[in-house]
Amino acid sequence: MKRFHVHVHVDDLAQSIGFYSRLFAAEPARVEADYAKWMLDDPRLNFAISTRGSQAGIDHLGFQTDDAEELAALKARAESADMALRDEGETTCCYARSEKHWVTDPQGIAWEHFHTLGHIPVFSEGRKADAASACCTPAATEAAESRACCAPTARGKPVGVGVKSSNSCC
Repeated sequence: MKRFHVHVHVDDLAQSIGFYSRLFAAEPARVEADYAKWMLDDPRLNFAISTRGSQAGIDHLGFQTDDAEELAALKARAESADMALRDEGETTCCYARSEKHWVTDPQGIAWEHFHTLGHIPVFSEGRKADAASACCTPAATEAAESRACCAPTARGKPVGVGVKSSNSCC
């Protein structure tokens, strides 16, 4: 079963943790110095906040799958719909090791499809983490070839694949 995912940039992590904990009537499942995540069952939601963004607001949306087969089905659906798809494969970001790919809607909103494989103690392993971005989606640029994080767009919205505007991370 899939879980809806929302990642929001916030200015004050402690204040936002307090607000969302009251709103969801639940404490976060994970809290770090720059990040918090709720894994809600009603509704099934992976809601994350971080102070890593250039401006407050929605960073990206997505679907977290329970298994590799669901992830493959999302990827096949995106490919059959002729969506530009950025396949990251196995990667680390947001204190987790995941298999993931990205699509971007016509407005430039990135959608992350991922299956979490395990947790890690740091935000991102094995590549340079950009403190101005929420996650480390390589852009469709030379930066992607080096597996480095890219910079946020002026709008602060992530772009996982090349679209009308500039590239950024999620």
